[in-house]
Amino acid sequence: MIIAIDQHDPTPPFEQIRRQIAVMAASGVLSQGHRLPPVRQLARDLGVAPNTVARAYRELEQAGWIITRGRHGSYVSSPPVALPSAERLMSDAIDRLMTTAAQLGFEPEAVVEMVADRLHSQVAVTA
Repeated sequence: MIIAIDQHDPTPPFEQIRRQIAVMAASGVLSQGHRLPPVRQLARDLGVAPNTVARAYRELEQAGWIITRGRHGSYVSSPPVALPSAERLMSDAIDRLMTTAAQLGFEPEAVVEMVADRLHSQVAVTA
């Protein structure tokens, strides 16, 4: 399981962790029953406070993404009843991109060009 904190992202670290785990669970990268790293271990790996990871896990549990069994750890649960669609997840990602771009002063056309360039370079790498 790979989680990364983007220090330049205005999104709080707990939300970045929560979002990445939810996306991995929704996409099947993390299957039902997958054991998540202990709070302290993940906090150490990411360079954040344990309370940051604990909050992300708490919110994931409240949303139905994970089950925490005390000292036995946290596990990916069956998907919540209202599982977001892939289109909804992409739409949310685009919204975050546009918010960040606006905060940094980028015009929409420049963002579209940057995304297109990145997509074309990604296609070239995988081809």
